[in-house]
Amino acid sequence: MRGLRTDRTAQTIIAGHAFMQNLRRGHYELGADAPRGLRVAAAFIELATAA
Repeated sequence: MRGLRTDRTAQTIIAGHAFMQNLRRGHYELGADAPRGLRVAAAFIELATAA
């Protein structure tokens, strides 16, 4: 638990975890066209090409 010394780091980890769960469940349009098992990978590819 070294990385969770402050409330801010815990909040960042929790927000990241919630974002990943929402991606996997298809709550975003990112990666929505991809098969369920590849949604996260497709979403990160879309994010990388958008920047």
